[in-house]
Amino acid sequence: MSRITIQRDGLTLVGDREEPFGEIYDMAIIMHGFTANRNTNLLKEIAAILRDENVASVRFDFNGHGESDGKFENMTVCNEIEDAKAILQYVRTDPHVRDIFLVGHSQGGVVASMLAGLYPDLIKKVVLLAPAAQLKDDAIKGNTQGATYNPDHIPAAVPFRNKKLGGFYLRTAQVLPIYEISQRFTGPVSVIAGTNDQTVDPKYAKKYDEVYENSELHLLDGGDHRFTGKYQAMGADLTAQFLKPLF
Repeated sequence: MSRITIQRDGLTLVGDREEPFGEIYDMAIIMHGFTANRNTNLLKEIAAILRDENVASVRFDFNGHGESDGKFENMTVCNEIEDAKAILQYVRTDPHVRDIFLVGHSQGGVVASMLAGLYPDLIKKVVLLAPAAQLKDDAIKGNTQGATYNPDHIPAAVPFRNKKLGGFYLRTAQVLPIYEISQRFTGPVSVIAGTNDQTVDPKYAKKYDEVYENSELHLLDGGDHRFTGKYQAMGADLTAQFLKPLF
């Protein structure tokens, strides 16, 4: 594993790159969720199992998360897409990389789905784990994971746990064309979610499966949002089986 840093509009994004054997390989860009970082147990296991299947990966911290630059309250889904675009640019100019895959958990799943919709010609396959398209409806209602606010008069920032959630994050979330952009990607997609997800209703995973032209849906009975316990291996294994080379 090697540490990488990538510049995006004056911010330094920090990531980890895993490489399998061989001169040429496929590469997965792995994206974490809201308030998380690149080193969640799920994402580390996905990176490890992909490497064993001869698929390289880059997993990185979005702006305002983990080791990457930026304030959490300045983070939006839109600028996370900008982060992911910078990683995509890094990967696509690498002469060792053959096909590019996107893997996203939770809000990272929304970013992955929208990036694939914006670059359907560059992305080969997509895996969405508990994709958090609910963030749009939450912002419209005025309740984001327990942080409440007036959705018609969103303040500059909303207290959120020990952080501040930016008002612009919420304003843009209300109007994100998540499914409209995502469905522009017509390549293979695997959508994976737990039936006991208390953070993102599994109906949002089902909706992704409905709007995609070429998708498969895996609902893990009893699985939670973070894929804890036995669900971590199940989610990682489904991801690797979907992305591993066929030869």
